Amino acid sequence: MKLLTKAIENKFAKTGDLSQTPIDDITVICKWFNPCGSHTWYVYERLDDDIFMAFVTDGNPMFAECGTVSLAELQSVTLPFGMSIERDINFEPRPLREIIDTIKAGGHV
Repeated sequence: MKLLTKAIENKFAKTGDLSQTPIDDITVICKWFNPCGSHTWYVYERLDDDIFMAFVTDGNPMFAECGTVSLAELQSVTLPFGMSIERDINFEPRPLREIIDTIKAGGHV
């Protein structure tokens, strides 16, 4: 499965640089996840061809945080049974604040 489709690329192109944008005004564009583990990346900004900004959780809300993620690195991950990092095809863009609050409260998105 492609983690980055043309439609998603177009959404990132429209958002541009969010470094000075208040967190309440940022929208998460897509969700990538490990189907064999607990890591999930809620991606909201493209910094360059490979690096993205995301809110990342490993299943423990105490350790969830915003940071960078490499698309190439995620695409190179080899999981059991021939699986790979996946994109949630049913994910609809949501405010970053809503996702952070839900995850930090122990909920799921």
